[in-house]
Amino acid sequence: MTTPSYEIPTEMRDFAEKSVDQARKAFESFIGAAQKAMGQADTATNTVQGSARVIGDKAVTFAEQNVRSAFDYASKVVRVTDMQELMALQSDYVKSQIATLQEQAKDFGSTMQSTIASTFNKS
Repeated sequence: MTTPSYEIPTEMRDFAEKSVDQARKAFESFIGAAQKAMGQADTATNTVQGSARVIGDKAVTFAEQNVRSAFDYASKVVRVTDMQELMALQSDYVKSQIATLQEQAKDFGSTMQSTIASTFNKS
């Protein structure tokens, strides 16, 4: 049994690619504004606020990495020419994201532990 042909019209592919690029640019603009706002935070904060910032910065960094990865994946998806290529791309993306999320969780847990320890040791 042959698989039906899966072909996306060029116009639709171009539109999808432009949409992904526009969304990526909007996201990067948002991240830039968020980083600027965080950078303008009051520098004379107490230890607890400083600890919260370390944790918040780490969370924002991870979120940024994950969203960029999703945009990269979306950019590849709009260029797919057949279902087999799509399934391989999806499988690779899921494996990569699971590994990334595991590493991020480990890093975040370690950061939380050391930040909480240092906060209470200074108090």
